[in-house]
Amino acid sequence: MYEYVDPFIGTGATDLPTPKGLAATWWWPKPQVGNTHPGATHPFGMVSACPYSGAYPTGYGLYDFNTEGVPDLLYDRPVASGFTHFQQSGTGAIRKYYNYFRVTPMLGPLDDLGTTWDLLDEVAEPGYYAATLSSGVRCEVTVGPKSAVHRYTFPAHDAARIVIDASTGGLAIPHSQTVPLKAHLAMLEPGVAQGEIHVEGVPLAVHLEVDAPGWRQLLWYDRRLMRGGTRLDFDHIRPTTLRPFGLIFIGPSRAEQTVEVRLGFSLRGCETARDNLHRDISRTQATFSGRRDDTAATWRDHLGKIAINAESDDQATIFGTALYHSLVKPCFAPDESPWTTEGPYAFDICTMWDIYRTQLPLITTLFPERSVALAGALLSICEQEGNLPIGYRMAKGADRFSRQGSALAQTFLADLCQLGLPGVDWDWALCHMDTDLRRTYGEEYLLRGVAHPVTHTLDISFGYHCAAQVARIVGDTELAEQFEHLATRWVNAFDPATGLLIDSTYYEGGRWNYSFRIAHDMQARIELAGGDDRFGSLLDSFFGYGADPVKQVGERPSVEELAAGYALNRFEGLNNEPDMEVPWAYHYLGRPDRTAEIVQAAVLNQFGVGRGGLPGNDDSGGLSSWYVWASLGLFPVAGQGIYLINAPLFARARVDLGGHELSIDTHGFVEPTPGGPPQYVQSVRFDGRPLEQSWLPARDLQRGGQLEITLGPAPSEWSRDHRPPSVSRPGAGYPDLSSAPLPAEVTA
Repeated sequence: MYEYVDPFIGTGATDLPTPKGLAATWWWPKPQVGNTHPGATHPFGMVSACPYSGAYPTGYGLYDFNTEGVPDLLYDRPVASGFTHFQQSGTGAIRKYYNYFRVTPMLGPLDDLGTTWDLLDEVAEPGYYAATLSSGVRCEVTVGPKSAVHRYTFPAHDAARIVIDASTGGLAIPHSQTVPLKAHLAMLEPGVAQGEIHVEGVPLAVHLEVDAPGWRQLLWYDRRLMRGGTRLDFDHIRPTTLRPFGLIFIGPSRAEQTVEVRLGFSLRGCETARDNLHRDISRTQATFSGRRDDTAATWRDHLGKIAINAESDDQATIFGTALYHSLVKPCFAPDESPWTTEGPYAFDICTMWDIYRTQLPLITTLFPERSVALAGALLSICEQEGNLPIGYRMAKGADRFSRQGSALAQTFLADLCQLGLPGVDWDWALCHMDTDLRRTYGEEYLLRGVAHPVTHTLDISFGYHCAAQVARIVGDTELAEQFEHLATRWVNAFDPATGLLIDSTYYEGGRWNYSFRIAHDMQARIELAGGDDRFGSLLDSFFGYGADPVKQVGERPSVEELAAGYALNRFEGLNNEPDMEVPWAYHYLGRPDRTAEIVQAAVLNQFGVGRGGLPGNDDSGGLSSWYVWASLGLFPVAGQGIYLINAPLFARARVDLGGHELSIDTHGFVEPTPGGPPQYVQSVRFDGRPLEQSWLPARDLQRGGQLEITLGPAPSEWSRDHRPPSVSRPGAGYPDLSSAPLPAEVTA
């Protein structure tokens, strides 16, 4: 899929054709922009590098801060004042994080630093970005797991410059600058320097090597050169005392002369940053081209985990880019924990609320060793900071995003434990899962049986269900029974008279957006709503069956406009996370035909090519991984160890499960079109055996095999009488497809 990736998808405001059919009835309030960036990234790497305009939210692009509707423009064309490191990917509420150590190629004086030049002839591919500044300098960047390499091609000039600004961070919008609290810079030898800035509690170190023989190198402060100085130290910096500071390299350039800048990073000091650089970039190879080739090869390997038979180049581009965006975050930085503990460490888990349903299951499926490492990192963070994080970035003090959700890491950990993957101390994990459930909203849940915002009641009850599964696997029956009892309190969140959640406040949605999530006891949930017909009627209303098309919000929507939209009580249509798993709730009614209609409407109407090809914030791959699953015809029920089956978007697909292959083959496939008739599942076979159920256990799917799906133009009787498991309906009758365990057993 490497050749089909377009990193520019999602970098602009949503620009998709007018939705047709069912998709035209959905309404969403969140920003209509993907918020991705086209900069150089490494799969799950610690470092990214990207042109910097200071725009919201990544530092790349054109837009001002916004939380609803179409974003306002800061610029009318792509511009940059240099190239920065560390960016989020697709997030929404990120106002100031990262963009450290700006590198700027210049032909003018230091006073021009901060000027924005037009970005011309932009090129982006996995692991590489290039553009020409309107100053005439061609700029290229690539990255390794813990390093970045820049290459600048200058025109002929008597005093070309490379300027490193160590004081810059955050965004160029109000209240969004990041101020280093202390810093130091030191020149070690010609072309070599080191430094460290303390930002938001973390000491970020850099080791810098510049390949510009004969050029002078100097420190600078407040845009003035410090001739003769070799070190800058700042013990205390406040916003009112901050002045820009950094390094500069100056010398004559020939036409087409290239200068290379190599940076290694670490949270463990300058010497480790140096080691990271030299580990990523051999000092004996052509560094830029070698690093670019190595990163491209790694991306090819990661993106090669899935192969599809796409009907068009556009379809392949949408899928390939969605897979790419799903593998950018989290940032894995082993042995880089700011607490100096050894072993796994990760940041940019931003946020669990966005990724626990879709992206984390995708990582677990394709790269189980990464998920084991992430589990170790989450448990280490909890050990140090007291909570399993909801959101976590490169900073001491987790970004908890506590309003978004509770106990979401428990879902991820339960999936790992059920798969029996080695490398996790599950007794240690269970201890943290337990104590985490008792903190913040969990205390209210224990005391009153319900917590507000009431969505936390659903989160915490499901967290107890997940913890109970782990307790049973490690053999703690007494604790499992306690958790299972506490997991039944989800009923307190619902009003049986309406079948919906009770009055409360809701984060980025309304009561309806949260009322149909896939719970651990969907059978009881359906009965609470009044039975199959009543629950199905509520779902049909939520998805707009029989409703008229709606008008989406534009720029700066008014309070009245937003209130009218929320009053529709409608699916947010992949623009936001609260209801992204709800299309599959129909499986629990024996109505997978409805799921097929909704999912097809979403994948065909809400994803496209070009900068405006996403319907909303990609949120660290949460949205893109939804597309990957939906187009494959599978959906993971996070924390429950099953995959729901649906009509795929492609006639054939192959998924590498790490030594095992899953093939997804269709019969009777007809290419679907926006607004066209859906394809419905008629029958399913797995490894040659008929499958009456609309679901597969994760352990069986993870072994690989052949999934054959026969499609047709009309709904069928398939799986109507074989519903997915619930606590009160465990899913008896599923065939034992393999008596052999997974290759690895659970470690305690």
